[in-house]
Amino acid sequence: MPTFSYSQLFTFTESVFRSIGCPEEDATLATETLLSADLRGVDSHGVARLVGYVRLWEAGRINATPRVGVTYETPSTAVVDGDGGLGLVVGPKAMRVAIEKAQQVGTGWVSVKNSNHFGIAGYHAMLPLAHDMMGIAMTNASPLVAPTYSLDRLLGTNPIAVAVPAGEQPDFVLDMATTTAANGKLEIAQRKGLPLPEGWAQTADGQPSTDANAVKNGGALLPLGGATGSHKGYGLGAVVDIFSAVLSGANYGPWVPPFVAFLQPSANPVGQGLGHFFGAMRVDAFRPADEFKAHMDNWITTFRNAQAVEGKHVLIPGDPEREIAAHRLLDGIPLLDTVVHDLEGVGAKFGVKL
Repeated sequence: MPTFSYSQLFTFTESVFRSIGCPEEDATLATETLLSADLRGVDSHGVARLVGYVRLWEAGRINATPRVGVTYETPSTAVVDGDGGLGLVVGPKAMRVAIEKAQQVGTGWVSVKNSNHFGIAGYHAMLPLAHDMMGIAMTNASPLVAPTYSLDRLLGTNPIAVAVPAGEQPDFVLDMATTTAANGKLEIAQRKGLPLPEGWAQTADGQPSTDANAVKNGGALLPLGGATGSHKGYGLGAVVDIFSAVLSGANYGPWVPPFVAFLQPSANPVGQGLGHFFGAMRVDAFRPADEFKAHMDNWITTFRNAQAVEGKHVLIPGDPEREIAAHRLLDGIPLLDTVVHDLEGVGAKFGVKL
């Protein structure tokens, strides 16, 4: 599997975003957001999706020069209109609004409408960490998920991410889909020609399936919890949909526009674009930040040192991604041959060499 340095992929990706008309600042921001996924080992949401963003732009469904702005606000809350822009740009700008409000009044909560796919939720949740704040990020997504007992696809993978600052220990970063697996994991299995683990998907008639093409063939992804607890994942995914879209005025449920350009959005939308939800909470709005972070260090150390089953060790959310990022910054980011081929194709379109 070929590997590419972070700087090489950054230069290439930034050039592609500039080629579709993104201003320099937005192109840089979009690239940083997107490549954070590759660095952290979430290969399904990194440069493998660059071609998809370009296709959406070509289809007129992404505005490369959005005027992202606040349409409604209180001292601690806001609704942000993404003006059809890249979620990779709209998301960080909306989180900045949440951070600014938290700096003023202790917490900031922002719901977003009229956006697009924003990459990995963890990137956005981590932005408040530099300000001694806790971050929360959610987004709804293309309807590929069947609620418990349903044959209809009504929800997206609808991730939730929470980032908490620590002191001497690495920060706590939880980033998870509310499905058993994200759709990008199915795409990776398709590229590799591998079967799915049981509990990830169902067929069009509701039967369990290990076929990586089950969703493509009319089936659905399953909520977190699988055969005996999917009502929990369904409930979490529903919360994300409501906070991200019903609250902001974005599309929700089956009306969420698809990420793939060859599928058309609903002819009768109930809102505008995709929806996100962001939160920033100043730690010292609750207790002194140094005191809190010392106790977070103790919490993390206690859990990491817990007695583990033979051959295993207890992980803290964020540990695997942090270790992968350190490795990939040194040794490069591996890309599947199919992804390299796609990137070379989009590069040739704009005269940009990978």
